[in-house]
Amino acid sequence: MITITHYMVLSAILFSMGTVGVLTRKNAIVVFMCVELMLNSVNLTFIALSSHLGNMDGQIFVFFIMTVAAAEAAVGLALMIAFFRNSDSIDVEDFSLLKW
Repeated sequence: MITITHYMVLSAILFSMGTVGVLTRKNAIVVFMCVELMLNSVNLTFIALSSHLGNMDGQIFVFFIMTVAAAEAAVGLALMIAFFRNSDSIDVEDFSLLKW
């Protein structure tokens, strides 16, 4: 039988993997994917708690988080493409070139 604890542990593992990826990777696309992994782990937590408590509040939050994540993905990828066209690199260390 799968309980709420299983979902919380899985969500914590996924969030930790995303955090480690954001803090250690230099490629902007990999960092972007790790942020998305962190958002999805939060979504898993909201869905699991919503199901456990028997209300729809968590599922409504997930809907809004997915909407914001889709907009973030579009804007983030557009920024990465624009940065790649200017510098031929998408390393996070090269983002300091965007300063005035």
